[in-house]
Parts: sequence; structure tokens; C-alpha cells
Amino acid sequence: MIRLICLLIILAIGSPARADELRPGYMEFTQKSATQWVLVWKVPMQGGFTPLTAPYLPKGCEPTGQAQRDIANAAVTTRTTYLCSREVAGQPIGLDGMETAQSDVLVRVAPLGRPVQALRLTPAEPHVLIQEKASGWQVARTYFLTGIDHILFGYDHLLFVVSLVLLLSGFWTIAKAVTAFTVAHSLTLVGTTLGWIGLPQQPVESIIALSILFLAVEVIKRKPGKIRLSERIPWVVAFGFGLLHGFGFAGALKEIGLPEQDISVALFTFNIGVEVGQIMIVALTMLLLAILRRISEALLRPVVKVATYAIGITASYWFIERTFS
Repeated sequence: MIRLICLLIILAIGSPARADELRPGYMEFTQKSATQWVLVWKVPMQGGFTPLTAPYLPKGCEPTGQAQRDIANAAVTTRTTYLCSREVAGQPIGLDGMETAQSDVLVRVAPLGRPVQALRLTPAEPHVLIQEKASGWQVARTYFLTGIDHILFGYDHLLFVVSLVLLLSGFWTIAKAVTAFTVAHSLTLVGTTLGWIGLPQQPVESIIALSILFLAVEVIKRKPGKIRLSERIPWVVAFGFGLLHGFGFAGALKEIGLPEQDISVALFTFNIGVEVGQIMIVALTMLLLAILRRISEALLRPVVKVATYAIGITASYWFIERTFS
């Protein structure tokens, strides 16, 4: 248990201050006229990509003019215009040199007069075919896997869920709190993505860090026979903070965009993916605690205490970094 938490802390501190930002790279290939396409290639600085990693485009597509580059939010974004003399449907698109990449790449292909396609590249599958006609299943699969990735590699959300499990006792108590967290962040995720509500991203990220710190303090101050407010009504606490975490999820989803023709499918499957990843975290944390309790009940509390202090220190670092950077 303590080794797992320490590993998460090392990864978290080594990541950018904006831990809500999705780790995958992003490539967008958009048709502007019969022969003109625009390629946007966003390379995350922390993704393990090298200068040898380069877009692979359909045959017949040649660049025109100078590429425009911009560096912001821990990523390098390149925008290039291409003239394509052949039909791109049925041809591969992807990246060369993905062998060393530590994250996947999302590809958005937007032809004129046809549905947007959402594709996914991995080091094992660096090229995919542009379909003649995109299917709803393709979009659903891509955003489902993206949702899982975000909860597993969005370290602040991960540590919040772990802290909930460390704070509470009993399967049903944890289940109710996690369900409240799920409902809350689903509400703000949908509302923000559809443009109904919104908050500035930087203060939201700072408060998300504070939510983790709050849970860490609650775990440390917990004493037998004295039930704290967060233990008495954990679902209220989880729901309140879940609303804030939903803004974080929405900010991450905004980074990669939604296919215009399948917004509901993409939004629903992304959220389902987040929940599947969340269940995995809860199950793994509870399993590790059960194993540790079976090995030595006396060892459980000091291990949880050390892990909680590590989580609290990380959350404090995030809060300072996000607030004053």
C-alpha cells in the first residue's frame, strides 16, 4: 500500500501543475476545401515524445507554406496547411516514431460534409485508417478509453478517490460517498461541456488541490469514538467536492474537443470511462488495505498515516504551484 502511494506521489510531483490536463497528445486533421486540409499537432512535453515523432498523413498530402508553432500549457502545438490531391478516406493516418511515447494520441479527422471521426493511436498501433463513414462505436470506444486514462493518470482525481477510501470504513459507506462524487462531477461535466455553466480553470484547479488536502487532514485527525463531520455525512462532502472536480474533467475534455455529430455519445462514454477507472481505483485501494490488515492490524494505521501525509504534502505543493504560477 505505502509503495503504491509513494509511487503515485513521485509521478504526481513530477507532472505539470495542471494535473487536470490530459496526458495524451492530440492531432487534428480538418478539411477546409476540396483539396485543402489543416493539421494541428499538439505534443505534450511530458509525454515521452521525441523530435523523431512526426505525423504520418495520407498519400497525396503535401505541406504548403510555413508551419506555425506555439508553446503553451506544457505542450508544443504546430499548425500546418496541406494540399491533398487524393481522397484521404481509406488511407492511414498516424505518427512515426511513437516507440518511446509514454502516452496515447487522440486523432480527430473532420472532413467536409461528413461526420467527424475520433481515432486513437498507441505505441503498439501508431497508424489507423480514416474510415469512409465514421461509426458511433468508434467514437464511443475512443472517448471511453480516454475517460479511463484521465482518472488513472489525472493524479489529483486519483488521490482524491484514494483519500476517500482511507477516510471511510465499510463498503456501503464508501460506495455512497463515491456515488455522490460521481453524480456531482457528472452534473458539472455535462453542464460545462454543453456551455450551460462555467468557472475559470486556474482557481478550480487550486480548489481541487485543497479538496485533497482537506481529506488528508480529516484522515489524520480521525480518532476512535469521535466521528468527524466528514465521516458523519461523507456523501455531502463528496458531492460538494465532486462538483468542483467536474469542472476539472470538463477542462480536460475541452483540450481534445468533442465530435460535433456525436457529442452525446462522446460525453456519455467519456463519463462512463471515468467511472470505470474510479471503480478500479476504489477496488485496488480496498484490496491493498484488506491485505495489509490481514498481514498485521497493528501495521495498518502507521502505513495509512504515512501515505496520508504524503498525499497531503503533494496536495499542498499543487495548491501553491497552481495558485501562484
